[in-house]
Amino acid sequence: MAFVEPVELSLRGVRLVPLALAHEAGLAAAAADGELWRLRVTSVPAPDETRAYVEAALRMREEGHRFAFAVTDEASGTVLGSTSYHDIVPAVKRVEIGYTWYARRVQRTHVNTTCKLLMLQHAFETLGCHVVGWRTDNFNFASQAAIERLGARKDGVIRGHALRRDGTIRDTVMYSLRSGEWPEVKAQLLYLLDKPRG
Repeated sequence: MAFVEPVELSLRGVRLVPLALAHEAGLAAAAADGELWRLRVTSVPAPDETRAYVEAALRMREEGHRFAFAVTDEASGTVLGSTSYHDIVPAVKRVEIGYTWYARRVQRTHVNTTCKLLMLQHAFETLGCHVVGWRTDNFNFASQAAIERLGARKDGVIRGHALRRDGTIRDTVMYSLRSGEWPEVKAQLLYLLDKPRG
């Protein structure tokens, strides 16, 4: 039995569903909103790479170290982006959250906060995780700020850690959140979702 079993999670009009080949066109359309594949510091698939992106995610699910979701609008089923549990380590009850991206039109809305609340709640309260981690490119300042707003702690930087799509070598900034910190972070996420957006 896999540590992360197939599940659908939903809240406030956002639904996370297990990524499938049926989401290929929706993912391509979401990525086209902002031509997100052109961003140097993300792993968003280009239009002609979308099927391979989904197939790779499904392979990693079979291998047990990544579980990808399509982020969808609950009412219409429209694909808004994707996010994943990855680097899943059942022995120490640890997952990371990443491979996260959204169509430009839903960036800086409630969508990311809602997804993080759903994924963290599932990780800590259903899977019984002791720690949830994040990693991001050292030049992805928006991602770092978003992770820090969640209440995660910066663990450090792994230098010369991974290749970017343009062939340059990136440093990776690592963050984590422990189970004992989850109640306070959960309260903060709920507060952010209820706070009027200016």
